[in-house]
Amino acid sequence: MSTQPVMNTYSRLSVAFDHGQGCWLFDTDGNKYLDALSGIAVCGLGHAHPAVTTAISEQASQLIHSSNLYTITNQERLAERLTQISGMDNVFFGNSGAEANEAAIKIARKYGHSKAIDVPTIIVFEGSFHGRTMATLSATGNRSAQAGFEPLVSGFVRAPYNDVEAVKNIIANNTSVVAILVEPIQGEGGIVIPADDYLNQLRDICDANELLLMLDEVQTGNGRSGSYFAYQQKGILPDVVTTAKGLGNGVPIGACLARGKAAEVFVPGNHGSTYGGNPLCCAAALAVVDTISNEKLDQRAAELGDKIAAGFREQLGDAPYVKEIRHQGLLLAIELTEAGTELAVLCKVKGVLLNVTGGGKVVRMLPPLIMSDTEAELLVNTVSRIIKVYMADE
Repeated sequence: MSTQPVMNTYSRLSVAFDHGQGCWLFDTDGNKYLDALSGIAVCGLGHAHPAVTTAISEQASQLIHSSNLYTITNQERLAERLTQISGMDNVFFGNSGAEANEAAIKIARKYGHSKAIDVPTIIVFEGSFHGRTMATLSATGNRSAQAGFEPLVSGFVRAPYNDVEAVKNIIANNTSVVAILVEPIQGEGGIVIPADDYLNQLRDICDANELLLMLDEVQTGNGRSGSYFAYQQKGILPDVVTTAKGLGNGVPIGACLARGKAAEVFVPGNHGSTYGGNPLCCAAALAVVDTISNEKLDQRAAELGDKIAAGFREQLGDAPYVKEIRHQGLLLAIELTEAGTELAVLCKVKGVLLNVTGGGKVVRMLPPLIMSDTEAELLVNTVSRIIKVYMADE
């Protein structure tokens, strides 16, 4: 039995990319693809963005890494920019969304112990995705992702998503609850958008019970939802918010931001990271944050998302095989009545990159924030045509 040198953890499509430019990727055979996935919500500024390229090149020629034993100027600058934008007080930097969520979980647990709670418990939600480390996997509401990795980490209790009464019932019957960890929009779950006042009600519940409201904005943050962070559209502030993905435009970086009592939990020795917040990744993230802010790309995401969703509704809204078309900003989903697992392959053949999630029934698109109107129209027309042909054959 032969073993491939790369561990068998991904079901990859048969394509390898050579380079990218803007919203386009080019494979090793010279074929061109419209990237409507952005490396799974990572490349919000597209590929080879000049501001990011310049920042990485200049920083790499000076200093890539020194460690968190010393002051890192870029890290302090990035923390200042993110706290200004978010309304948070301070930031811990890691290398991924999972690490950002691990930091949030540790904040919640230490906060609970400071209140003399022996088994601090965090409310999490069905259909959620928080990462693949053991703690974030345990918090994730996807049984298929957890299968085979038991025993899971304890200290989590699960509620249905978008069900405020279920949360209230858990709190009423469990005095060990210290926090709620929730995605403002469930990304991996299929772009599931809760009721307009859902986050506001969770904020009120946390205030009434001295709980931490912790928002996982790994996928929704950095302009994708139509504001820099999704919660900013609700007029609330969380106690903790995590982000990653689009923050570095492809350079690995994650951030856990905290406010008030949550910002005071960690002291030296409680948490750390060898690479987290090094000069190179922070230089890239500074370029990303400044570009999103200066060019108002969060507003662009809101406007373009409305336009793309309207196009899909016009072409597919009456189709019997389309259950729902959902979007907020540039988080877009077409939910089908039947599984469409081959649609990602068919779209790739026709030059569009996207993926299928939500049990194989949700076509998910996360295009770059810089996508033009012409590229958006091409996306709508191509994907609509492929879905029509595919579902008719079904």
